[in-house]
Amino acid sequence: MSDEDTKKTILIVDDEPEIRKLVSAMVTHFGYSFITADSGEHAMTLYKKHKGPIELLITDVVQPGMSGPMLADKLSALQPSLKVLYISGYDATHVVQKYVVEKGHTLLPKPFSTDQLKAKMHDLLYPAVAGQLQ
Repeated sequence: MSDEDTKKTILIVDDEPEIRKLVSAMVTHFGYSFITADSGEHAMTLYKKHKGPIELLITDVVQPGMSGPMLADKLSALQPSLKVLYISGYDATHVVQKYVVEKGHTLLPKPFSTDQLKAKMHDLLYPAVAGQLQ
């Protein structure tokens, strides 16, 4: 991994502390910086305070207050280049189907492995490379 890769910052949003801690550990293992938030509202505050771009938002779809899709829409309006990876333990629900799957967004069902997360992140952060590998 080059120095440029380690400069990428990932915003991790999940209302479950254990999930935030686990995903943060995985992201660190991959060599990225991260910021964690326990809600969409908290994520918005941290995003506005952060210096520099956030390359990837990893967010739970269903959470109290602002949902993952609502958060992604608000952050994408501020930073159109933002990539989004949705995670959810409820991949068959109406909300997940309507706002994630039907719109063609990337979804990683919980539970997931380190390798699955790394592959989804790589596909989103390096789409040209991912396309060449297929």
